[in-house]
Amino acid sequence: MARRGKLRIYLGAAPGVGKTYAMLSEAHRRAERGTDIVVALVEHHDRPRTRTLLHGLEQVPRREVRHREATFTEMDTDAVLRRAPRVALVDELAHTNVPGGRNAKRWQDIDELLDAGIDVVSTVNIQHLESLGDVVESITGVRQRETVPDEVVRRAEQIELVDMAPEALRRRMAHGNIYAPDKVDAALAHYFRPGNLTALRELALLWTADRVDAYLQQYRNEHGIRSTWHARERIVVGLTGGPEGSTLIRRAARMAAKGSGGEILAVYISRADGLTSASPRELAAQRTLVEQLGGTFHHVIGDDVPGALLDFARGVNANQIVLGSSRRKSWQYIFGPGVGATVARESGSIDVHIVTHAEVAKGRGLPVARGARLGRSRTISGWLIGLAGPLLLTWALSEPSPGAEFASDVLLFLSFTVFAALVGGLWPGLVSATVGSVLLNYYFARPTNQWKVAEGHNIVAIVVFFAIAVAVATVVDRSARRTHQAARLRAESETLTLLAGSVLRGDDTLGALLERARETFGMETAALLERDLDRRKWACVGSVSVNGGVKPVNTPDDADVDVPIGEHTMLALSGRVLPAEDRRVLTAFAAHAAAILDRQRLKDEAGRAHKLAEGNRIRTALLAAVSHDLRTPLAAIKASVSSLRSDDVAWSDEDEADLLESIEQGADRLDQLVGNLLDMSRLQTGTVEPLLREIDLDEVVPHALGGLPDAHVVELDIPEWLPFAAADPGLLERSVANVVENAVKYSPPGTPVLVRADALGDQVQVRVVDRGPGVPDSEKDRIFEPFQRHGDTPRGNGVGLGLAVARGFVEAMHGTLDAEDTPGGGLTMVITLPRARQTERKAAHAPGARSR
Repeated sequence: MARRGKLRIYLGAAPGVGKTYAMLSEAHRRAERGTDIVVALVEHHDRPRTRTLLHGLEQVPRREVRHREATFTEMDTDAVLRRAPRVALVDELAHTNVPGGRNAKRWQDIDELLDAGIDVVSTVNIQHLESLGDVVESITGVRQRETVPDEVVRRAEQIELVDMAPEALRRRMAHGNIYAPDKVDAALAHYFRPGNLTALRELALLWTADRVDAYLQQYRNEHGIRSTWHARERIVVGLTGGPEGSTLIRRAARMAAKGSGGEILAVYISRADGLTSASPRELAAQRTLVEQLGGTFHHVIGDDVPGALLDFARGVNANQIVLGSSRRKSWQYIFGPGVGATVARESGSIDVHIVTHAEVAKGRGLPVARGARLGRSRTISGWLIGLAGPLLLTWALSEPSPGAEFASDVLLFLSFTVFAALVGGLWPGLVSATVGSVLLNYYFARPTNQWKVAEGHNIVAIVVFFAIAVAVATVVDRSARRTHQAARLRAESETLTLLAGSVLRGDDTLGALLERARETFGMETAALLERDLDRRKWACVGSVSVNGGVKPVNTPDDADVDVPIGEHTMLALSGRVLPAEDRRVLTAFAAHAAAILDRQRLKDEAGRAHKLAEGNRIRTALLAAVSHDLRTPLAAIKASVSSLRSDDVAWSDEDEADLLESIEQGADRLDQLVGNLLDMSRLQTGTVEPLLREIDLDEVVPHALGGLPDAHVVELDIPEWLPFAAADPGLLERSVANVVENAVKYSPPGTPVLVRADALGDQVQVRVVDRGPGVPDSEKDRIFEPFQRHGDTPRGNGVGLGLAVARGFVEAMHGTLDAEDTPGGGLTMVITLPRARQTERKAAHAPGARSR
């Protein structure tokens, strides 16, 4: 069989991290060692350093493909196969081929090279893995059209991660080392944002770590390695379902926190017969605790508890096991050394920690056997068969038949006893066995009609008869108990699953939960009661009933069943008395009801806090505008009027015109400011809300530049295909005007300010880009505070209020206003607004740009 080639993949978090550069560097190293290596296809994207590395390497000419009156180039797979090199470089594993070739995807072309025995070195970004498509889209807002199946990448013999910090990658982008200069700003503002790059980097690291873990496990399995390799801390916590479990879990969490990358695996081992003394409630609570601490919970079946625990620990390559000190009493050690001692003796290289707790030596507590739960009719039938059957059989066999043997009589009595046990369970079977033994002894064992047995084999027959009857009765009883327990646990699990599903679906209203609890337990009324701490009285915060005539439950005394939730809340039901075993599920309903009540109150508090915060924000902007923006035009008007009224100076007509123009400009500015202040005052008092509607940025943004004295230095770039935004036109116009005015003020003379709009997912952005001195990261939030400017150095008009007012208006419209660095120097203000429900513009999709 021909040798199949090996695949090596360079994996990166984003474009530009250096995958192709690393692949070409590896090619030069192999070529220097004499390896027959060719470049089947490499995309250098006009990056000078990458293009330079292609020099000195043999390149297979590409084939040209015509598609829709355009010419494209693709890898010539047949030419590479004819050349038959030892190693081929094929860039961009997830690439989709131009229609017309025999393979739709490049990875399929690579498969052909591998089948021909050619080793392949390729590259791929983490966002192109098929399984991560939805995750990447949620992070970046971009759906990757070109994907490669995960299995293709997993089959690679080597996967090498090419990593780069987000800050370094953004610097490479800003310096023009990745994209062309005209694409840098858009890339940094969208896909290459620090948050996006950090999330993609984490995906790449986690995916690679998972593959390394899989390779390690495969190697251990192939070489039969059972010992533990301490690659990272894996701590297994052995749980018994007892109350000490939470102590063990927290202790293991503290141990894992002392090192980086620690992992907690809690495991509960139950016997194969299903009978256990573990508390399902305790196990559920411990599962929740483990998951809250970042660990995982596992349920393993095994009759040999120490062996199953060690097998699990070795299977997950754990290096530590945490167990609790035994709860057995001293006399119970006569039956064996216990799980802890056995695990410690046989653990080998795994460290075993025995943790003391409050339940030490208090006894494990054996499960209490309950009735068979066979039903009343079956129990009565079993008693009738068990008592009447042997008597009727004795009467029927009172006339001895020729050749009758004692063994035959025993089998007939045994059949009735077994039947009684199958129908009625343990006690009818035991009574039938006892009565049958007595009747066999007196009437059928020789000498008959006496309480003596002359023959030894008859004694053995009677004893065996009794033993079989007892065994059958015991098995039937245990089977009935298990069936009942399984049915009950299934009903409980279905109820809890329904309850959990309601949480996931968002059906978390208190009334719906109470109604579900009432229906589940067949009650007439269900209510959630809360005690007033001041008056010490109970009050009903939610109640449902089967019909209007049922007496409501207002206090615990009115209820047939009550489940306390903390010190001041209680779930109360009326209608019947519930058995104790039903209270376990009812407790889950009670806890969920209390959680819903808390969520409702927190939601109400959050709503009130949001309104207060929004009111405070608008009030702050209002006061700042009144104290500063209003004073500036008033001072200019007053100075101009005082100058005109002065008798000491003879003003020329030109000077008077300038002063009057200054008064007019100040009055216009006051008129605009007072109008906005009135709107803000109405917003602050809650008498009006921002009028959010579908607006066209092409209609609003140009109006915002109308009052700027230097509007001619502003360039507009608003595509015609841009979706509508949901905003208040007046507030948006004032916000854009303030931001642009700030940008013009700080831009170098003769350098235009760019106002560009674009869409990002379900948002619309207006970006105001200047080439001024910029603002350090530590000052970016401070410049939005009233009376603040970078450096607090006055320059021209204004006292540092415009950005504070602009942010207040934008946030009132449910948007954001943030500052970012402009690549190459300067500051970019980003106004982000929600996208209107209309998804597409009805205008043409061709982009257009205008300048002012």
